[in-house]
Amino acid sequence: MGFLIWLIIGGIVGWLASLVMRTDGQQGMLLNVVVGIVGAFLGGWLISPLVGVGTINSGNISIGSIVVSLVGAIILLAIVNLFRRGRVR
Repeated sequence: MGFLIWLIIGGIVGWLASLVMRTDGQQGMLLNVVVGIVGAFLGGWLISPLVGVGTINSGNISIGSIVVSLVGAIILLAIVNLFRRGRVR
């Protein structure tokens, strides 16, 4: 059951990040899940030590972990946009 919740929350985080970065029309549901989960890893590596909150990948789902994962997903999409288009947007 935890794996299913992890995928659902990862998809929501990826979808919210794609809305913020205006890439929602280019991504499908699967890519939103991938962006959410990879963004959570990135957020856990960069942001989590600064604020002391885990991510959705650490197993505890809270508002703080969703925000850290969302910021990580936004950073991931900004990096992808930078390489694909030459600008962050």
